[in-house]
Amino acid sequence: MTVFLVLLIPLLLMVFALLMERLERRLKTATVSEADVQEFLDTAKPEEVNTFIREGWTKAFAKFRLRRRPRLRRRQRDNGKESSGTASEL
Repeated sequence: MTVFLVLLIPLLLMVFALLMERLERRLKTATVSEADVQEFLDTAKPEEVNTFIREGWTKAFAKFRLRRRPRLRRRQRDNGKESSGTASEL
């Protein structure tokens, strides 16, 4: 019985350490910056706020970023046209 415990305890400790490392990695990627929170609170729609209340930051930011993505792409495209237009005028 003692031999079994001597072999089992280190294995359990290693498994626990690996699981905690995975949990820590997931928590690090799920952190939110202060600027993200401020932008979300300033411009979020009621549906996104309800998602935040029910499901947390991860789902709420996913919806928020999906809504903002076309606007950001359009802005980048417009900026690219402006810079190419000024170059052709010179």
